[in-house]
Amino acid sequence: MKKVDHHERKTAVMAESQGRTNQKARTQRAIVDACVELIRQRQPVTMPEVAKGAMVSEATAYRYFPDLASLLAKALAEDWPTPAEALAPVAASNDPVERVAFATRFLLTGVAERQAVVRSMIAATITQPDLSGRARPGIRFGLIDYALAPFADALETANPDLFAQLRLDLAVVVSADALFSLTDLCGLSVEDAIASAERTARGITSATLQQISQASQPS
Repeated sequence: MKKVDHHERKTAVMAESQGRTNQKARTQRAIVDACVELIRQRQPVTMPEVAKGAMVSEATAYRYFPDLASLLAKALAEDWPTPAEALAPVAASNDPVERVAFATRFLLTGVAERQAVVRSMIAATITQPDLSGRARPGIRFGLIDYALAPFADALETANPDLFAQLRLDLAVVVSADALFSLTDLCGLSVEDAIASAERTARGITSATLQQISQASQPS
C-alpha cells in the first residue's frame, strides 16, 4: 500500500478547502446575477424567484444573504454604472452646478426605472433600521462626490464646513426618498419630480458656492 506522507495530505486538504471556497464564490455570484437579471427585466424580485434563477434552493440563497434587502443592495450596486461612467457626458464640464444637476437627474431617472425594487429595499430598512448601513447601496454619495471631485480640494480648503454641509444637503435631494416624496405625497409626475429635485440641487449648489466665495474674500 502506498504511504501518503504529511505533505501530500496537507496539499489534498488545502485543495479541498480551496475547492469549497471557489464553489461558495460561484454560488454567491449566481445568486447576485439572478437578482440583477430580475431587476433589469423589471420583474418582481423575491428570494424564491432569485433562487430559481440561480438554480439553488431558497434555503441556500438565505445562507448567503440573510435577508432580501441585503441581496437587493448588492445587486442594485452592480446594476448601476460607476460614477465615472454615469457622469461621462459632463466629464469635461468645469461647472459644478451642471455636474451636480446631471448627477441628480441620472440618479432619479435610474431610481424611477427600478422603483419597485428600490421601494422594497427602502421598506425593509424602515421596518428594520439596523439594516440601513448594509442594505442601502448609497449610490447617491458616489455620484455627488464625483460631481464635485474637480473642485473638492479648493472648496475644502476655502471653507471645509460649508463644503461638508453642501454634501449633506445634496444627499437629501439626490435620493430615492426625495423622488418618492414628490410623486407620492406631492402628486407630481416622475418627470416633474425629477425636474423639481434637479432645480433644488442646482439652487443648493449655486448658493453654497456663492457663500464659500463670499466667505473667502478679504473683509
